[in-house]
Amino acid sequence: MQTTTCVSASKVFEQLITTPLLHALLYPNVQVTCFEKSNDIGGLWNYKPHQTDLSTVMKSTVINSSKEMTAFSDFPPEDTMANFMHNTEMCRYLKNYAKNFGLTKYIKLNHAVVSIVRNDDYAETGKWRKIFDGVMLCSGHHALPHIPNPWPGQKQFEGRIIHSHDYKDHRGYEDKVVVVVGLGNSGGDCAVELSRVAKQVYLVTRRGSWVYNRLFDRGEPVDMVFNTKFQMLFSQVVPTPILNWSFERLLNRRFDHAKYGLKPEHSALGAHITINDELPNRIACGTVRVKPGIKEFSQKSIKFEDGSIVENVDEVILATGFSFHFNLVEGGELIKVNENKVDAYKYVFPLATADHNTLAIIGLIQPIGSIMPISEMQARVYMESFAAGRPLPTRAEMKADIIQKREEMSRRYVESRRHTIQVDYASYMHELGDLIGCNPDMKSLWMWKPMLAWKVYFGPCVPYIFRLNGPNKWEGAENAIWDVDYRAEKPTNSKLERK
Repeated sequence: MQTTTCVSASKVFEQLITTPLLHALLYPNVQVTCFEKSNDIGGLWNYKPHQTDLSTVMKSTVINSSKEMTAFSDFPPEDTMANFMHNTEMCRYLKNYAKNFGLTKYIKLNHAVVSIVRNDDYAETGKWRKIFDGVMLCSGHHALPHIPNPWPGQKQFEGRIIHSHDYKDHRGYEDKVVVVVGLGNSGGDCAVELSRVAKQVYLVTRRGSWVYNRLFDRGEPVDMVFNTKFQMLFSQVVPTPILNWSFERLLNRRFDHAKYGLKPEHSALGAHITINDELPNRIACGTVRVKPGIKEFSQKSIKFEDGSIVENVDEVILATGFSFHFNLVEGGELIKVNENKVDAYKYVFPLATADHNTLAIIGLIQPIGSIMPISEMQARVYMESFAAGRPLPTRAEMKADIIQKREEMSRRYVESRRHTIQVDYASYMHELGDLIGCNPDMKSLWMWKPMLAWKVYFGPCVPYIFRLNGPNKWEGAENAIWDVDYRAEKPTNSKLERK
């Protein structure tokens, strides 16, 4: 593998994954180099069966957001693709995207960036040392597993302990007693999958969680039902306690969270959601048993906070989330991270480089919704600033926005290192859209295209609506919006004909 040091000079800009590449190519004065550490594109969706420090999904992983809400804004998914794609199908979509727009020639595979430093004349020019005028860090926030402090007695435990980052599939867990620690999406997926082959699975959760389905009434993808412009505006005027009561009532209609040992003390909107279609069924049939926090380990057993003990534990999987840092950039001294908190405007522009804003962080968000169109929108904002000269707020205004967002997050969410980069898909997309003027012009739509306006306002907030106007408007956006329902139904109804 060739090692590359990221440094700077003429009108060239560097990024670490392919997602925002296209939007850099839309600006004629920009040359692009994309460094990818692995030997292929696809990021964590490119399943890696071997042990690696690179992020990868489990072999059985399917996306939690529907394909229409996950798509890039100018590349609708094929109508035959499943609404909730398997990771192989998701990876194929990404590769098709790169191929369709001719991006692969700009990507240097097997190139690990080991250092990024500012140029010596950075204070005057904003340029990065030797080669690059601008840098986009697109490495995400799922690369560094978070390992909790050891529990009492953990060192004497004779079983195996791994992080969910290293879990690939169920092989090797047959007829074993497995303890999964953590009830996020990874923890739920591991527990459900292993419950079919293990002797017994115990799912450890200290605070519980509200569990959502991928599907809503009549089999509609749940994110297409609730991520609408109307719902976004509605939630801004309805008191939060009423919203929480409504969601909790809705979720308990599927199964009573208290009866299943999952009901948390926090409200339905007070923590990042867990999406799992099968977990209540596995709990109901006893193959998954819910346990409170771990108190201590012994050689072969684990004692829990309620005093119960599970004997002869073979395997422990820590689904305890991830941390992130920016040691790549000037040894971590430029962009500092404290308990997963970082000072970055809109989670994109670090305050430390607000004098020029030539550095952007792409994908450093934990959305209730899909991360891909959000990452694309972040890249659009950066390129409009970097290449088109669109002004950004002052450093003082950026800092005020960061403080405001932290206060809002503190009021809404339980205190957790997990809730530091949390965003709601629709509202955050509109925030970014405001910065570059690409939000749908509803007045014009209601006047000249009322049927389309109805679709945009009450229909799912698909990424294509942000390409109807503004910079880099896409002529295919309107048709893509009209065909959303067809593409969503076609995978499950092969007889469906396009209207």
